[in-house]
Amino acid sequence: MEARRIISGTWGECWLDTDKVAECHGIQAKVEFKKEDIKICGSMGDDTKTVSFKCKGSMKLYKVNSRMAKKIGDDVREGKDARFTIISKLADPDSFGSEKIVLKGVSFDDLTLMNWEAGKNGDIEVPFTFSDYEYLDMIEIK
Repeated sequence: MEARRIISGTWGECWLDTDKVAECHGIQAKVEFKKEDIKICGSMGDDTKTVSFKCKGSMKLYKVNSRMAKKIGDDVREGKDARFTIISKLADPDSFGSEKIVLKGVSFDDLTLMNWEAGKNGDIEVPFTFSDYEYLDMIEIK
């Protein structure tokens, strides 16, 4: 392994539906496996069986506009459960390729109305859940 092949987040990009989110400076999405314990006859140790999964994540945004308030603010107040698509692309020019993932059925968990402090840049974290995902591009081992 060469250190230069480690992918830097500097080259990350994010889209919310069809809009590029240029103020996004970090994103994380995880699939959490829900497991049940399985007792195996003749063995003292328990094993586990995955029975479902839960998808969750968060975006880190610089505060430069009211994008999130416009996207979800009115819907929430009207009792609507708005769903979105997030696409994340990471393409460091020194890596073995790029990775592009689409998150489907994205539902935001909260809406930050205000969060500021004198002498600090505006920054918000936007947590979400999602129902499915798909790799559009994967980095191949070379």
